Amino acid sequence: MKKKRLDPHALKRAIPVLLLGAVLLVYVPMHSAPAVMTAAKTRELPVYNVDTDEKVLSISFDAAWGRANTQEILNILDQYDVKTTFFLVGFWAEKHPDLVREIVSRGHEIGNHSATHPHMSQLSRAQIAEELRRCSDLVKSITGTPTTLFRPPYGEYNNDVVLVSRELGYECVQWNVDSLDWKNLGRENMVRQCTKSVNPGDIVLFHNDSKYILEALPEILEYYTQAGYKIIPVSQLLLEGETWIDHTGRQHLCTPAPAPAPSA
Repeated sequence: MKKKRLDPHALKRAIPVLLLGAVLLVYVPMHSAPAVMTAAKTRELPVYNVDTDEKVLSISFDAAWGRANTQEILNILDQYDVKTTFFLVGFWAEKHPDLVREIVSRGHEIGNHSATHPHMSQLSRAQIAEELRRCSDLVKSITGTPTTLFRPPYGEYNNDVVLVSRELGYECVQWNVDSLDWKNLGRENMVRQCTKSVNPGDIVLFHNDSKYILEALPEILEYYTQAGYKIIPVSQLLLEGETWIDHTGRQHLCTPAPAPAPSA
């Protein structure tokens, strides 16, 4: 077989193409990586817990469906001198205005849990705003005070849900300690979920209509009290001033810039 010889002119013509390919191989990864990092940084997060050295935490109750346990929950909270936050759905508040007033008269705060308990991440920005407005207007008509905290139904959110709520003056709040009471796994499971790992700044999630809440709540509150924790409403737990939220949803105070060194 006759061997083909390399054409030196063809080789010269190919060199610029090869060099361009080499540059692209280096350039593209170097410049695409920051774009990915920037996209990751734009992920908006609610507050899941708070960075604090004080031995404080918050418990919270979501109310969307039943009312049967609510009065007794309030009695238990009174026994332990605990003030907390109830996140109410608009249709629940509309159906039970007497309980809404009772919650406030006992010294607890009302948070916004939407008007109709939809999957908020599936809504437009205008629909998200309308859910918040309708619930807040209803609560204000009953209590005289609008809502300033928001918890998305099902714990579902996207950037629009978080950003729209903040644009309307809300702090979007989740939780980092889940009682899993909605699973109805029993008193012992609830107590274990709420006490196995507790830290300052935690936010605990309960539901007012869960099956074992009345059995488990006193034991959980007793544990927190004996451990030296003060239980406060979510609005009092949140940090004041300029804050930022890390990738876990933990709220931090912005670190002040260091003072300039004195001139010589």
